[in-house]
Amino acid sequence: MTDNDTPLGLMTRRGPTALWNDSATYSELSTSISWGAVGATCNPVIALAAIRSDLPRWTARIKELVSELPEAPESVIGWKLVEEVSLEAAQLLLPAFETHKGYNGRLSMQTDPRLARSAQALADQAEYFASLAPNIIVKIPATGVGVTAIEDATARGVNINVTVSFTVAQAVATGEAIERGLRRREAAGEDTSAAGPVVTIMVGRLDDWLKSVYAKDGLCFDPGYLEWAGVAVVKKAYEEFKARGLRARILVAAYRNALQWTEFVGGNLVLSPPFAWQERFQASGIDPQPRMDIPVESRILEALETMPEFRKAYEVDGMTPDEFADFGATRRTLRQFLSADEELDQIVRDILIPST
Repeated sequence: MTDNDTPLGLMTRRGPTALWNDSATYSELSTSISWGAVGATCNPVIALAAIRSDLPRWTARIKELVSELPEAPESVIGWKLVEEVSLEAAQLLLPAFETHKGYNGRLSMQTDPRLARSAQALADQAEYFASLAPNIIVKIPATGVGVTAIEDATARGVNINVTVSFTVAQAVATGEAIERGLRRREAAGEDTSAAGPVVTIMVGRLDDWLKSVYAKDGLCFDPGYLEWAGVAVVKKAYEEFKARGLRARILVAAYRNALQWTEFVGGNLVLSPPFAWQERFQASGIDPQPRMDIPVESRILEALETMPEFRKAYEVDGMTPDEFADFGATRRTLRQFLSADEELDQIVRDILIPST
């Protein structure tokens, strides 16, 4: 069997659905590219995993950075490592970037979650990251502050990957912010033909949050329906993007089940599973058929809509931008990213000040 005849190979060969790799680890990304991946993502958690996967090498690099930057705090050295992990992965994707003329072939770098309260700081860091390589796309969170930063950074020419995003309301608000930024560039006479922005929906993290609410609130409909919540949100957001003529693509991330692959095949969107899920998909023997335009069954939606938290996620006006940062899945994810920052600081600290 050739790579083109595997489940993921068939998916990418048959239609517009693109495969990205939700990892910047060199070996995983190389393999995913052989299966048809044309992009990859990085964030504090992913960067930390990449560093730990080859810790002796990165420990040696930290020691070099400590010498090169004698006055830099731990966080600066840690983020230098994130940059280097990201740029190494970006190099692997340059052929796809050139083939797809910027629409694919990009490596996502995430803005520092410690900057999440400042739109100016987020846009400035996004512009800096975009300058590091031609095929960098930059992650900015889908908060109220993030919406402002996304428009600003897009207007400066940065390709954006919206992150910390779980709901139709977040997707539409940030997709429209990208559109405003693109129009501002076009009004200034700038070329946007090579733009490749994406708006992530973290389907599994939404499902995780709703499952916790289901348990806490003592609900009693079929718990299997909760596996469809993120799927329903992506399908709804996808239709909204088409109806509004938004140029950004939906990107699906944070996988928890195979529905989050099979239900989106055939759509003009990006699927970005973690490498372990890609391995499962490749071994599944599934022949992926187009299902993006098939709606979630009404009985499932009716049960899910009894949950106020699902309605927040599913309805276009389920939340205002000022409410995005208080959504449960948003708080959980931002805290996890901040914790990864702290863990990376600790790795640097152990070299700066050894315990023994």
